[in-house]
Amino acid sequence: MVAEGCYPYVVGGVSSWIHSLIKAFPEHEFLVLAILADRTYRGKFAYELPENLIQVHEVYLEDFDWCARRTDRKRRRHLNTEEYEALLSLLLNQNVKWETLFQLFQDSKLSLNEFLMGPEFLKAVRECYQINYPEIVFSDFLWTMRSIYLPLFLELKMDVPKADLYHCVATGYAGVLGAMAKERYHCGLLVSEHGIYTREREEELIRAKWVKGIYKNVWIDQFKKMSKLAYGKADCVTSLYAHARQLQIELGCKEEITMVTPNGIDEKRFAGEHGEKIVEEGMIHIGAVLRVTPIKDVKTLIRAFAFAKEKVPNLKLWIMGPMDEDEKYASECFELVEAMGAKDIVFTGRVNVTDYLWQMDMTILTSISEGQPLTILESYAAHKPVIATDVGNCRGLIYGEDDGIGESGILTHVMNVEEITAAMIELATNEAKRLEYGENGYRRMMGRYKLSDMQSTYRKIYNYFEDWKK
Repeated sequence: MVAEGCYPYVVGGVSSWIHSLIKAFPEHEFLVLAILADRTYRGKFAYELPENLIQVHEVYLEDFDWCARRTDRKRRRHLNTEEYEALLSLLLNQNVKWETLFQLFQDSKLSLNEFLMGPEFLKAVRECYQINYPEIVFSDFLWTMRSIYLPLFLELKMDVPKADLYHCVATGYAGVLGAMAKERYHCGLLVSEHGIYTREREEELIRAKWVKGIYKNVWIDQFKKMSKLAYGKADCVTSLYAHARQLQIELGCKEEITMVTPNGIDEKRFAGEHGEKIVEEGMIHIGAVLRVTPIKDVKTLIRAFAFAKEKVPNLKLWIMGPMDEDEKYASECFELVEAMGAKDIVFTGRVNVTDYLWQMDMTILTSISEGQPLTILESYAAHKPVIATDVGNCRGLIYGEDDGIGESGILTHVMNVEEITAAMIELATNEAKRLEYGENGYRRMMGRYKLSDMQSTYRKIYNYFEDWKK
């Protein structure tokens, strides 16, 4: 398993999916290649690792150059013509010669410090600059290119372990590692996207304040070329829903290797009552299972709840999930609660959601980006209706995809406080609708999104690669 910035260091979402998948196949041995920002994450696991997860390998995108430093500059590792052309093809994004680049960066004699500060990288960047970006300041462009390519080059220097199948839970940096492993070991390569990596990075960069102007396009092109590599090398590419599959095809993935593999949850975990009862009678309880991070747009959630509570005084909001992933943003959320004078908002931190969901009247998700949220399916397993923003597959989960079941919640636009407020009020004041939507969601989940369904799908995929290996 190759994962970027999630398992086994962060709970929820993709991490939960990986954890459940590994546990579902005790007959297989798994290794995890974890792509992390830096060494501060080293060994800080948020999960108890399953017995069949035998190794965790870490690669850091911000790290030191561990190649022995040399004072004799005559011994600098110079590029031959083929290697220089491969480097230039990468910078220009023109028929990138990845195989040559894999071999180049696997050479233990190559020092990244010397390479990035050396004449060949400078020459290639200058050529790229003169062709594509002559209108901007060259010194700024040069340092930007160094910062863009250092994470990729650090990754390319990793000594990837041998495996029969590399299962990448995204394209991007994870897909690059998988492609490099396939080139080296002639193993199988499976890519499973929960969101469309390229589109998600593009959305983040468009909103980002740390990068401006044309440099946004430079970064976006970097992520596109990495995803194109993963799509091109993969034997099979999965997505969670039909629209995501279509986006993969539009981004260059061959249609014949794509397939839809919906998420699945263990519905038995959410059957009946679990844990101590904590909610007050007479209140309408709204649960938000999320990480307190900007992508979940908790600030919009707080604002909308505060306005809804003015109309429905017996509302209570439970925000369930970790608050330490972005401590600055979490502090801003706490300050917003105080500034608005909002009452009955509880930040629980990490909890066992099965102890809480059965006590909620509805759940809510105000994310600005999602794939196919497990929290919606978990709500359905607990017979609870959902309010969600129109991102990822939320529309399909709430309205159904031609299953004839009917609505199971309310869909709103992203960051639309007025719509989200109105949705809370509508469900809070209409018990019959809450119950109807909750039962529709349960039927929808049982029809297509059980963990056993997902296990069956991936068992067929894994068996295919077993037969392929033979």
